[in-house]
Amino acid sequence: MTRHVRSNWLRTRLRLGRSTAFKFAVLTTASVLVVVLVLWLPHVVAAPMMLVPLLLGSWVLPLRWLLALAGVVGAARIVLFAFRDESFGPATAVAYLSLIAIVILGARARSRLGVQGTRGESMLFDLRERLLTQGELPDLPRGWTAEVVHRSAHGESFGGDFLVSTVSTTGSLAEIALVDVSGKGIDAGTRALLLSGALGGLIGSVPADRFLLAANLYLLRQRWDEGFATAVHIAFNLETGEFSVGSAGHPPAVHYHAGSGEWEVLVAAGPALGVLDEPVFDGQRGRMLPGDALLFYTDGLVETPDRDLSIGIDRLLGMAERLVTGGFTSGARTLMSAVPDTESDDRACVLIWRA
Repeated sequence: MTRHVRSNWLRTRLRLGRSTAFKFAVLTTASVLVVVLVLWLPHVVAAPMMLVPLLLGSWVLPLRWLLALAGVVGAARIVLFAFRDESFGPATAVAYLSLIAIVILGARARSRLGVQGTRGESMLFDLRERLLTQGELPDLPRGWTAEVVHRSAHGESFGGDFLVSTVSTTGSLAEIALVDVSGKGIDAGTRALLLSGALGGLIGSVPADRFLLAANLYLLRQRWDEGFATAVHIAFNLETGEFSVGSAGHPPAVHYHAGSGEWEVLVAAGPALGVLDEPVFDGQRGRMLPGDALLFYTDGLVETPDRDLSIGIDRLLGMAERLVTGGFTSGARTLMSAVPDTESDDRACVLIWRA
């Protein structure tokens, strides 16, 4: 076995990165140097400076090496206490141990991701941005306008409500699906990230009338403990205004008819996704004429523990009625802001209108 092969074998066996041992050596040396400086220049360098190498190590060292560095720092602190005449009572000991425990627990949480330092946070930030970007509505042709507003429970960055959409290559057909994953806030966020990628690949790739069936099959294959989601899927012809609405256990969409000035509740029956092996989704069809609008939303916008869903929908339509005279521009944001902000559930609202 050559020296190069032995080196690679040893590194693999010990699970070392190329510079992990070097980083550990530098930080250990820094810990010892701080002890020397505290003993030599006590009025310039304070004893708490010993924790600085440990804090740096929490960002650049794997957990096992961080634990070793914590042992070095602890031993150095004992040595410092032995050589200096200082008070090191229970309160100081608890403060030191608490800070060391916080540093180690934070590093342990990052190690579960298999990354070090800020890369785990960067990955989550990138995933959040991808989810938000995927939830943006596509550009619609002249005469069509659409708005979407999301708010996660408790103001968290991740939530269980998301949107996927597409416009056909010919520009004549648009599809939008608004999905509400079981759970709330960040607990549902991880499932939403996975599901949004899958449904984003399905929409526009399967016939519009089979989208909910394909989404249901995907959820069944995941076998999640909380493996269901509700969804509303709308496909509309951008040339004629004809549309179809399919629902999977989702609150009903509503259609504003400019000719009559009335809002029509589009009742499309179907079970939630991921529940039944062979579900039946009964959709509704309609046509958007100039001046018409379509509104669809998640249950966080209309349902509360002390209020029935139908009452919430009536209240939402009452607020939507006020948009008619002033126009639908920023209507989705207006409706979201008008709902009492309990922050107890994820909420999303989509409004599409035709000029």
